[in-house]
Amino acid sequence: MKKIQWAAGIILGFAVMAVLLITSFEIAMYADFGVYEREYEKYDVLSDLDMTMEDTMYVTHEMMAYLRGDRDTLSVITTVEGKEQDFFNEQDRFHMAEVRDLFLGGLNIRIGAAVIVLVCLAFLAGSKADLRRIVPRSYQIALLIVGALVLVLGIAVAIDFNAVFVQFHHIFFDNDLWIFDPAEDYMIRMLPEGLFADMVIRIGALFVGGLVIFLVLSLLAGRVSGRKKDVDGNKH
Repeated sequence: MKKIQWAAGIILGFAVMAVLLITSFEIAMYADFGVYEREYEKYDVLSDLDMTMEDTMYVTHEMMAYLRGDRDTLSVITTVEGKEQDFFNEQDRFHMAEVRDLFLGGLNIRIGAAVIVLVCLAFLAGSKADLRRIVPRSYQIALLIVGALVLVLGIAVAIDFNAVFVQFHHIFFDNDLWIFDPAEDYMIRMLPEGLFADMVIRIGALFVGGLVIFLVLSLLAGRVSGRKKDVDGNKH
């Protein structure tokens, strides 16, 4: 039974990290739209598009609402290069539909991971496991594995973000419609590669920060558990 309890604890740890990762994506993308304004200024996006910041942010809000499933179609009429037209073309709509499927799938995974957390906790409590010992230690074991993967990915991104970015698209998309021509496509002008690199750093910082907070909590819980055992031992 103890092996099963430890396995449930480690699964719990991975599930918590899955919730943290997807939540980090959501916070980075939606918590502060001022980030997009700063990125557009940083990469001089307005000059490339010949648009005002107000119109560009309008397109951004509508695009992000689409990715979240809050609107059915990706069609935004605005003024680009002095003409009132749809900002998005058919290739944009096809690729962003695939991106939306990924994002909504991630949100569903988060729900599933949260359910796994509750199921594992219920099992551990029901089987009278030592929660104060198993849960913190299991999280730390899972963190060693995830931490190593995050470190490797972080090094790869630091060395060659473009290579990682391209590989990501090869893994998650079975076509080459994610490759855009800046001369013909407004969306890629609005979303330069540097913006994605900055967003990855933002997501990574939020995720690592969450992992560290849970690590500190697990260490504190471990100390409390150890002290309780010492007190119980002295009583006997």
